[in-house]
Order: sequence, then structure tokens, then C-alpha cells
Amino acid sequence: MFPLTEENKHVAQLLLSTGTCPRCIFRFCGVDFHAPYKLSYEELLGELQKFLETEKDELILEVPNPPSKKIRLQELEVGIDGIDNLSQNGEGRVSVIEDGSTASKNSNLNVCNVCLGILQEFCEKEFIKKVCQKVEASGFEFTNLVFSVSFPPQLSVREHAAWLLVKQEMGKQSLSLGRNDIIQLKEAYKWITHPLFSEELGVPIDGKSLFEVSVVFAHPETVEDCHFLRAVCPDCFKPAKNKQSVFTRMAVMKALNKIKEEDFRKQFPCPPNSPKAVCTVLEIECAHGAVFVAGRYNKYSRNLPQTPWIIDGERKLESSVGELISDHLLTEFKAESFNFSSSGREDVDVRTLGNGRPFAIELVNPHRVHFTSQEIKELQQKINNSSNKIRVRDLQLVTREAIGHMKEGEEEKTKTYSALIWTNKTIQKKDIEFLNDIKDLQINQKTPLRVLHRRPLAMRTRIIHSMETCYVDEHHFRLDLKTQAGTYIKEFVHGDFGRTKPNIGSLMNVTADILELDVESVDVDWPPALDD
Repeated sequence: MFPLTEENKHVAQLLLSTGTCPRCIFRFCGVDFHAPYKLSYEELLGELQKFLETEKDELILEVPNPPSKKIRLQELEVGIDGIDNLSQNGEGRVSVIEDGSTASKNSNLNVCNVCLGILQEFCEKEFIKKVCQKVEASGFEFTNLVFSVSFPPQLSVREHAAWLLVKQEMGKQSLSLGRNDIIQLKEAYKWITHPLFSEELGVPIDGKSLFEVSVVFAHPETVEDCHFLRAVCPDCFKPAKNKQSVFTRMAVMKALNKIKEEDFRKQFPCPPNSPKAVCTVLEIECAHGAVFVAGRYNKYSRNLPQTPWIIDGERKLESSVGELISDHLLTEFKAESFNFSSSGREDVDVRTLGNGRPFAIELVNPHRVHFTSQEIKELQQKINNSSNKIRVRDLQLVTREAIGHMKEGEEEKTKTYSALIWTNKTIQKKDIEFLNDIKDLQINQKTPLRVLHRRPLAMRTRIIHSMETCYVDEHHFRLDLKTQAGTYIKEFVHGDFGRTKPNIGSLMNVTADILELDVESVDVDWPPALDD
């Protein structure tokens, strides 16, 4: 059933006569059900002409710049980003000529003065197929997708001009039309294109999908349509570092809401002039949201940083824990880059033993995202076989939200260490036994000198929950500690020139230093342990 009623005829005839396409006419008439928009352009134009035949000779236009009697037929040129000339297809296009009849199928359509061809050329099956071909060639793995479009900001100006025209005409009939009564262009475009994408790619459109296909449109011919708004509403157009132009859609909409109707009419034609060409496609991009892999790692080397060690722009060591793990993940997930994080960190000369330290890796824009548990196990084994410096366990896919459990452990949980300590004075076993009896010792630590270049100066209170000593010789003993997460162990031993109080040296009344340090356990119950 044709969606327009007798009440809509006057507005429909007015818009059609001034160069507006059938789908935009539906939008201005408030047609909010999907089916009519999905008809082919030829069908829409034919149905609209039949509907308007009875009033062909009745309409008197009162517009400042009426279109010429002979409407020009323009050739459609797209050809951006691999999109061929979409007008060169078997079915051709239809155009309206001065008597309202349909032109031959080999002709090209007139470009809508409101949507600039978006609801004409770019929601037909031929264009959707072109986009889908690029999606399929991108190499991404996906089971659903979100489709996003970016329209030129001047479309908002043109829609505003058409709205003022229609509003004026309806006012003569004691009718009203609010801006919110017009169906949004993106909404109509979505109604038409989403089913076509689903059909062509065989997957559903899902607004929560991590896989996004985005199309950016431009229309160089009318790019200056927005410029007058800057002179009228300069405060709406402020430069931003990450924006190439001040004429963003949001800025334009802000100015349109602010400008008075009479001022707009003085600056911009109502109805808007008909353009010579349709929009061009600036880019078609495919991107997949990040996926996250977590696990626990052991570090067996005393010459391996957790992350790349770079000082004054110069790399000090050739590899790192994060890279030894992530390089394999990048390859298997076909990702562009990675971000490594963990529950705390150890120094380059500190080993991490026991059940390891929890870590998570964000894989940016991965092309492959579906792995079986067996494939993840094999990937874990591949990482472990590649280096004797590290070992990974409990490797698994996790959500972004789950990583919060790991971060909670950085300050709230306990960690266990084993240290080899040297003293300047000779010691006997009895000299260290008193340390075993100290429980929940509160210490105050200023930010260590060795990390002051990357951490703010602060005083931190930490708890040494327990200590256990093992005598080695008259200058060495082993100390096992259980501490609050975030405790600087090296500084607790040597005192850091008095910046950590109390410390092992002050407790024993000696000069003490740490020769070796191992992390024995990180008591964070994440990620979940897996069976080998």
C-alpha cells in the first residue's frame, strides 16, 4: 500500500517539483514504517507519480529560486576507494523530466537536493554489493556486524532549508511540521541497507557487534553550504585538535538550532539548489574491536624486562616478557598491535616463579577472533617452546570487563618474595631469628629514587605481613616475605638512603643490600586456572 495520503499530496508535489527524491519526500511526510523505503528507486518514482497525477496542474510554487524547466541529467561518479562507477550497470537509473514521466532506463537520475543522492544511488543493491565485496576481501572473521555511515555535514543545512519550505507551505493550510517529525536520514538509510547487507553477507546486523563496517561520504560540490553559519554563529565552530574541519555535524546542528529562521532564509535558498553530482565515497573501512587474552607468566631470566626497556630513545635489551608472549598472538590473531598489562611488575633482574603473574593482552584490530580451546592450548605451547626465559599458563580469551579483577590485585592482594641479602657486618643465625617473630610491620616508603623519573613523589604506607629467615653464611641470609601488594622490596632491605623506614638495615643495625630477588606468588585469583 502506498504510504502517502491525500493530506500529504501538496507537500509531496512541492518537494518533488523542487528536486527532492521520493525517499526524502517520505521522510518529510513522516512515513515511519520501513517497507516503502525498501522499494527500488524506479518503483518508488512510478508509484509517486501515479499518486500525484491528479494534482499535476494544480500546484503553484512560491519559492525564491524555482528550478529550471528542463532538469539536467547528471552522470554519477563515485570511483573512490575501489568503488567503480556505480551508474554503469545493467538496470540503469530513472530520472524525472519536466512532465513528470520516467526517462529511459539508460538515463541517470537527478540528484536529490536534500540527501545529495544518499537515498538514491547509495542504498541500491549495486552499491551494497560493492561494499560487501570490500568487506569480504578485507580478511576479517565475523559472525555479525555493525554498519555505520558518516554523511557530509551540509546535508543538515539542506534538510533545514527544505523543512522551512515545507513548514511555510503547511502553515498556509493551518498545519505544522516540527523538526522531530521528519524521519532522520540515517534512520531511513538503515531501514533500507541493513536487510541488504544481511542478505549479501549472510550475517545479522547487530549494534553490539565488535566488527564494524563504516562508509564515509563527501560532497565537494556543496562543501561551502555550511560556511555562512560560521559568520552567523561563530561560537559554534571552535577548532579542535583531532578534527580536520570546524564544520562537524554536531557544530552545524548546534548552529542550526541557534540561527533565526529569517536569518537562515537570507543566507541560504529554500528550497536548496539541485546539485550536479551525487556524493562520493571517501572511504570504506572495516575494523574489529579489540579482543583480550589473559594468562599467568613465569619469568626465569634476570636480564629480561617486563616491557621494552627504552632510555632516552635507546633500547637497552632486545626483548621483553610482553613481546615474547604477544608476538605469537599478533601472528595468530592477525592483529595490528597489542597492549600488555599485568598485576604489578617486576624489575628486569627479578624472576617470577611459583604459579606466575597474571597478565592480559589487548589485541588491536584482529582479523581472526574465533579459536577453540584446543587451539589456544596449542598457542600456549608454541609460546613456551619459543623461549626458555618465560613460561605461560592458563592462556584464555577474556572480556574487557574481566581485566578489572586483575587490576584489583595490584594494591589489594598480597605477594610473596624470596630475597638473598648481604650485610656489611658478620652475622650469626641468632642475629636474624628475631625477624621471624615480626608480624604486620607497618613501613613508610617514599617513592624510590630509581623510579622517581616515572612515578610521582609520594609517601606510601605498606604492610610486611610476615618474614622467615634462612642463614647462609656470616654475610648472607635468605629472607622470605609476605607483603602487601605495591611494596618496594629492594628498598625495604637497603632503606633507599632513609626513604623507607623501618628497613632491614635499621632493624638489624647493619648496612644491608639485596643480591637476588624472586617473586614467589601473586595472590590474585585471576584468570581462572585451567586444566593442562
